Amino acid sequence: MRLWHKALLPYLPLLQLRGQYREVFLVASEIRKKGTPNHILVNKVQEYPLTHLAAYLQAVTAEMEKRQLKYDKTKVADLYSFLGEPQAVTYEDIFKDWHNDRYLRQCLYNLQEKADCGRPDATEWARIEENFKEYF
Repeated sequence: MRLWHKALLPYLPLLQLRGQYREVFLVASEIRKKGTPNHILVNKVQEYPLTHLAAYLQAVTAEMEKRQLKYDKTKVADLYSFLGEPQAVTYEDIFKDWHNDRYLRQCLYNLQEKADCGRPDATEWARIEENFKEYF
């Protein structure tokens, strides 16, 4: 379980971007059922109002639309009814103290480890590396 740093969303390989869509629903489902996602990598979501998760989902679906990927808009609208309106949080403020430079580095190193194993592929990884070269 991981919510990739928001700055990475436009550069995530297709597999990870689709995974983020599912991940938001999983995290929200756990919060709805148990009051907590109860996973060490996403527990920090509890430090923020649910509208942050809604705004993050909006950023994910915006990127999916940009890439012409399909998703269930009705399902998204239903989730917003639980999380709140995504417009209540600006993009810059989404998980502000969590999605910082340190967390971005952690996510980049995680992606680098995956790239070393072949996913993302060399082309996808080169795009990430080029756009975040100041972090390497």
